[in-house]
Amino acid sequence: MNQKIRVGVIFGGRSGEHEVSLVSATSIIKALDPSKYEIVPIGITKEGKWLSSAEVLHAMRSGNAGLTLEEKLVLPDPTRKTLVNISVPAGSPDEPRLDVVFPVIHGTYGEDGTLQGLLELAGIPYVGAGVLASSVGMDKVVQKQLFQHAKIPIASFLSFLSSAYQDNQKKIIRLIEKEIGYPCFVKPANSGSSVGISKSHDRKELLHDIEYGMHYDRKIIVEYAIRNAREIECSVLGNDDPKASVPGEIVPSNEFYDYDAKYVDGKSVSIIPAKLPKAVVRKIQELAIRAFKVIDCTGMARVDFFVTKRTQKVFMNEINTIPGFTSISMYPKMWEASGISYSQLLDELIRLAIERYERRIKLYTSYQPKKDWYKE
Repeated sequence: MNQKIRVGVIFGGRSGEHEVSLVSATSIIKALDPSKYEIVPIGITKEGKWLSSAEVLHAMRSGNAGLTLEEKLVLPDPTRKTLVNISVPAGSPDEPRLDVVFPVIHGTYGEDGTLQGLLELAGIPYVGAGVLASSVGMDKVVQKQLFQHAKIPIASFLSFLSSAYQDNQKKIIRLIEKEIGYPCFVKPANSGSSVGISKSHDRKELLHDIEYGMHYDRKIIVEYAIRNAREIECSVLGNDDPKASVPGEIVPSNEFYDYDAKYVDGKSVSIIPAKLPKAVVRKIQELAIRAFKVIDCTGMARVDFFVTKRTQKVFMNEINTIPGFTSISMYPKMWEASGISYSQLLDELIRLAIERYERRIKLYTSYQPKKDWYKE
């Protein structure tokens, strides 16, 4: 009963948010209680190689990953549930059995359902959203279409594929100017940490920003820029009965909360809890939980909003299924302000992951027909 839980912390990855992931993983590994957990660090390089050792996080942060570290993999085999050293014979004691995985890969090939699908095949419990919610949460277009259907207030938007833009550039630009107008946000549909995102104020900027966004995705979303709005975030925690934290406000150092404002210049300010009327706080929390449920999310999510300064009208921006997880990131800080410490939050997320897995494995995965027709 007192045996430690072996937690595989996966970080890095083939993503524009690779560096952010390393910082999140550093905080999580430091905060996991060594009396409760045995930590197995698992780093994925920018080239997609899986590496695991006690030194892998330091090696990846210093840029020396892969020079001496051995390559290891999680196999899509639920009878193994191990991290396999590809240079060691099967069944070796060097294959640590993983009790649960904590994915800390932000963006593509980690937050988008691909890693979650592998872990489902491998039969390993993991923290956070499942395959569907991860995929939907990564795609800004699909999630907004679902939120529209659920009558969650969002800003006007339209989307298009890069192939359609190459064939009908003038038509799409005219449609954007007619339906959305300036200023507007131009975003790759599948990216995070504001990677590839721009704010366009005129046609010249719009043409440039679309080309820039298409470096990161084949699908582009253009959104109306809500004027005179505050950027508010809310954390959600739970499985079937999720709870919402107190909201927090971001005061960006730049015109909007871009990558530099988030991670580079250090001048953006967070205010937790956000100074909002009680009715607006309740509205944000209610919408955050609704959004969480609409995409069938589990474990955790950070939901981002805009609140107009004059009218206090609330618009949802997007949902993030693997939010930043440093000790000063908004997701854990909002829970800290709500009464849950960083280490307690990690404990709860691991508990929720195991709870979700235990419910899932009770479901039938086979069906016995009345007649063995397939044997004939």
